[in-house]
Parts: sequence; C-alpha cells; structure tokens
Amino acid sequence: MLDNTYDDAPNVVEIKKLWTIFKSPEGEQVVHRDLDLTIHRGEVLSLVGGSGTGKTVLLRQILGLEHPSRGEVTVLGRPPGQLSAMGAANVGMLFQHGALFSAFSVLDNIAFPLRELKLLPDSLIRDAALVKLQMVGLDPQQATKSPSDLSGGMIKRVALARALIMDPPLLLLDEPTAGLDPESADSFCDLLRGLHRELGLTVVMVTHDLDTLFDLSSRIAVLADQKVIVSGTARDVIAYPHPFIHEYFLGGRGRRAMEALH
Repeated sequence: MLDNTYDDAPNVVEIKKLWTIFKSPEGEQVVHRDLDLTIHRGEVLSLVGGSGTGKTVLLRQILGLEHPSRGEVTVLGRPPGQLSAMGAANVGMLFQHGALFSAFSVLDNIAFPLRELKLLPDSLIRDAALVKLQMVGLDPQQATKSPSDLSGGMIKRVALARALIMDPPLLLLDEPTAGLDPESADSFCDLLRGLHRELGLTVVMVTHDLDTLFDLSSRIAVLADQKVIVSGTARDVIAYPHPFIHEYFLGGRGRRAMEALH
C-alpha cells in the first residue's frame, strides 16, 4: 500500500542518555535521568514501573509527540521528530482508551490516517480499512457503527485496526487490556499475539496487567529510580534485587499470574 520500508538494522528503537524534566512553578521534576534502552526487531518489549516513572511519556517520545529534555531517541534509524507524514507510517499507536473520534463511524476512524495523507483514492482507502477491520476480528457489519455503539473490547479492536492501517513495522501499545473483563482481555491478547507473529511486528507495550505482561512479553524493561534498572526475560527481571520488583512481581497478584502462566 505505502512504501514504509526501513533498513535491516537489528535495533528498531535506541534511547541513549535520555533525560525528561518537567518544569512547574514549584520547580523541576526529573522523571528520567540518563535512561538507556534498546528495542530489538521483532520482539514484544513491555515497560513496567510505578506511578510517575514515565512509561507513557517514553512511548510518546518514541512516537515524537513529546521531546526529551536531553539525550537521543532514534526510531528506525532517525529521530522521531524527523518522521514525515510518510515516515509516520512506520509507527502505529494504540492509545489507552482507544481515542476514537466520536463523530466518525468505525470505518472512518480506521481510514482516518490514510485519508490525512491524501495520496490514495477513497475507494482504495475504504477497502484497506475493511481489510484491517476483519484483521482484528470484526465483521463488515460493524463498519457503519459509531464508537458509542461499541463494547470496550470492540473499541480496542477498532483502535488497533487504525494503528495498523499503514502497515507499520513498529506498534506502540498503552495499557492495551485496561478496562476489559478477563475474557475480553484474553481474547485481545490472543489477537495481539497472532498479529505480532503474522505481521512480523516489533511491539512496545506499557501495561499494569500482570496476565497480559506474562502472556505477551518476550522481554520486560523495568523503570525505577529514573532509569531502566533491568531488562530481560521475566525470570531475569524477577531475580533482580529491587524493592519495586519484589513488591510488583512477588506479591500475591504477581505470584497468581505466574502460577496461571505455568
């Protein structure tokens, strides 16, 4: 559909010595300090951390919606701010609550990024949107509905279809299963796992849900003390001695999630 090819470097995202500083009348708040993180091609990397550790901020910096105070972020070999409208086709974003346009139909929400480019005839755009609608497990009869007519799980699927409309190699997910009941969350995880495998996606995910974390992640990066303190498999991360990791992974919820996984 669109030429969104990128080089064969093994690292899709590289973050080096990143600082994030928020200024207010009360002073400066340092969220990230000398943060380093590399995201490899084809993996599902999950970001976890306590409240205020800047997980979603980091996603927005990868997307280019926010800029670090200092340091370097490169996405597919270049700074996010240098992504043109065409280059933006390389990154898809699923926002936490879907962020669908309430005045648009399901199909128009999915088609929106392509229509903004003004490069394809509307008939092709509609066809592409219908393909993505079915790719996320919804039938064409849902195309004319408005977001207010959809369940929480369906909203997530429509938002995912929109994130994938330009076939991006990099997909960013902010709390993809938040607000879903356990059955809908499991179904959405199955969908994400299948799309990751079939499309060869690189995925960066922020999640608080331990079941989703263990179900989908090939690697976990833990944000604490203003940086990534450890990254690796679940086993690697749990073995790292840190109060947050002990509380998060080895508390009651963490133990139950690991037992369910095994």
